[in-house]
Amino acid sequence: MAANTHTVTNQAPPLVGYDVFTADRALTEGVERHVAPELLDGAREELAELGRAAGSAQAQEWGVQANENPPKLRTHDRYGNRIDEVDFHPSWHRLLGKAVSAGLTNAWGRPAGHVRRAAGFLVWTQAEAGHGCPVSMTHATVPALRTDPALAAEWEPRLTSEVYEQGLRPAALKAGSLFGMGMTEKQGGSDVRANTTRAEPLAGDGEYLLTGHKWFCSAPMCDGFLVLAQAAGGLTCFLVPRVLDDGTRNVFRIQRLKDKLGNRSNASSEVEFEGTWARRVGEEGRGVRTIIEMVAATRLDCVIGSAALMRQSVAQAVHHSAYRSAFGGLLIDKPLMRNVLADLALESEAATTLALRLAAAYDADTDEERAFLRLAVPAAKYWVTKRCTPTVAEALECLGGNGYVEESGLPRLLRESPLNSIWEGSGNVQALDVLRALQREPQALNAFLQEVGKARGADHRLDGAIKDLLTELADLNGIEARARRLVERMALVLQGSLLVRWAPPEVADAFCASRLGGDWGTAFGTLPHTLDLASVLERARAVV
Repeated sequence: MAANTHTVTNQAPPLVGYDVFTADRALTEGVERHVAPELLDGAREELAELGRAAGSAQAQEWGVQANENPPKLRTHDRYGNRIDEVDFHPSWHRLLGKAVSAGLTNAWGRPAGHVRRAAGFLVWTQAEAGHGCPVSMTHATVPALRTDPALAAEWEPRLTSEVYEQGLRPAALKAGSLFGMGMTEKQGGSDVRANTTRAEPLAGDGEYLLTGHKWFCSAPMCDGFLVLAQAAGGLTCFLVPRVLDDGTRNVFRIQRLKDKLGNRSNASSEVEFEGTWARRVGEEGRGVRTIIEMVAATRLDCVIGSAALMRQSVAQAVHHSAYRSAFGGLLIDKPLMRNVLADLALESEAATTLALRLAAAYDADTDEERAFLRLAVPAAKYWVTKRCTPTVAEALECLGGNGYVEESGLPRLLRESPLNSIWEGSGNVQALDVLRALQREPQALNAFLQEVGKARGADHRLDGAIKDLLTELADLNGIEARARRLVERMALVLQGSLLVRWAPPEVADAFCASRLGGDWGTAFGTLPHTLDLASVLERARAVV
């Protein structure tokens, strides 16, 4: 009888069937910190339910199917009629339906809504990230529409609805609506003031016809879009519905879908407007000012989304190392692997803690917190999204060859990881935005320094980093060329301040020693060996 040569041993079981929220100590503690006691039990219950769904085998399979079966463009029907529709796999709709029903587009009108929604977005993104694009844009549309009370009254209940209905129909006939955005044009990119799309006024108040091309328009099957176009008074914001009130299709010609590195479950498109009906949002010539709050909210979602990718990759790496044996013992017990995993865990916790602090500032909605957000959001967007790709890549390496194989899920996370650094303004755009705020809005710097100053005196390395930051801020020589260096330092000091105040001592100590104190190499796994790395690592483990 032939010997059995195919006995599988020394493999980690899949990380499945667990509560993604409850297993994340940094996230659960952040929710407890920022949500009022009388709301906490309800918030925990809803997030744990979503966490169990995100960690289920079913949701993980939905994520695989949505990415293995990317959207397909259908410009015409069988008879030759122009329809401009995109077909998605059913798993895309299941993921999107769960996100909407979990309130991930409903933050603006409920107590602690932004923290609860941010935590939920961080949890559910770990199941699949691509469908978060229309979820994020729908959530972020609300403050822009509030510049026009009539439009807000009409559309806000649809956008914050917890009912998802797929398909193109008049928005008034649907229980809920999703929104997208079209700002970028090929000749301008992030320089949206170079847009050439034209807006011609109609007789109706606030009504226009648009003609032009949008180089990037994400989630083209949404019910409506905020777009920028040139009106007589200058660059202006407009609302473009996919279907008009009388049931006819608006002119929204999808030229092609982008063939992207990652984010493959989501459709990103190029669209043509030719006599496309639109409604003005805000005043003519104030398009950037009108849409800026939407941009800020989506930038925060870039931070949250990156924190989610980092958390899931670290959870996978720690889980694998807890089961995989090599060289006479479990990987997680090997000093060098422990150093790598603890280093990754620090990066993940710092990102999560910062993301929730920004969400809490939205909930507070005071003058001081709005000033704080003006600097903290672009600085966090710059730094956290920049740290996402190296974090995911190192986590993948912890699984060795197993991590390089598609079934592990890590390749999909790695392909997704650069996206948030590019979307809503790449690194230079964020750094220059910080410089503009420093030059034009002194109250923003005051609010930022007050925040980081709350931890002054608690750690000498943090104190030294704050002093160095103040020296850099006082030196205007070559400020634009130094912008990335400055913004990186601002983000690290802010993360350090938050961790010193709120994280366990071993986490804060390791972060300050490495990121602020200079006792660190240029790759992960170079933390000082004298730190309590076992405690840092144990905190990061997702227990099934």
